[in-house]
Amino acid sequence: MLKSAADGRNHLLESLPRNEYDLLLPHLKDVPLKQGTVLAEQGEAIDQVHFPHSGMVSIVVVLSEGEKSVETATVGREGAVGAIAGLGARKASARAIVQVEGHGARISARNLQATVKQSPFLRDFIVRYQEMLLHQAQQSTACNALHEARPRLCRWLLQARDRLDSDTVALTQEFLAQMLGVRRTTVTELARGLQSKGLVRYKRGKIEILDRQGLEDCACECYEALRDQADHYFPRSSQA
Repeated sequence: MLKSAADGRNHLLESLPRNEYDLLLPHLKDVPLKQGTVLAEQGEAIDQVHFPHSGMVSIVVVLSEGEKSVETATVGREGAVGAIAGLGARKASARAIVQVEGHGARISARNLQATVKQSPFLRDFIVRYQEMLLHQAQQSTACNALHEARPRLCRWLLQARDRLDSDTVALTQEFLAQMLGVRRTTVTELARGLQSKGLVRYKRGKIEILDRQGLEDCACECYEALRDQADHYFPRSSQA
């Protein structure tokens, strides 16, 4: 039986029927996801597909010859990085970089493509996942355009908490500034503001969540919307 979410496994893999999972299993390799590792580079061929079991991967679009970038999505154990390569040779439309370290499963794009050819179910599975990613990208775009930095920070911290099963999130000010599209000094002010309300404890490079419900009350509506989308497309199960 596949391990449950409580065992820290990837939810996409967990949602597969056992016979479909068994097609992938011989090609899956457990790997560490170290902070700062680039899993896919914008404009380059996708040669590996990653299914995080823990940690968080940031998807960023790089502009101005690499001098500027903006986060468009995050991927944790609810998703995959580069899964579209299972449908054929693909280039990455954005950079995928590990922001919070963890571990995951990796399969070569070549092996995933060969497996998908054996299974119409897996092909439809990947198409459905890409549809979910599109909806989430649209939600994130609206969030970045319409919501202020503080509720977006609360939303991001809650997403990190859900994926890490830990109240302590290791994050650099530089990354948070990039994610929010603000100055590093603004990140410090926002974190201190949340700390003064008793929601978090902020230390350099780490944020500890003290009041999850209070953080949810301060987060924008996109937190629940993004979570509901993932659960709708891929309900978690542990089928034999």
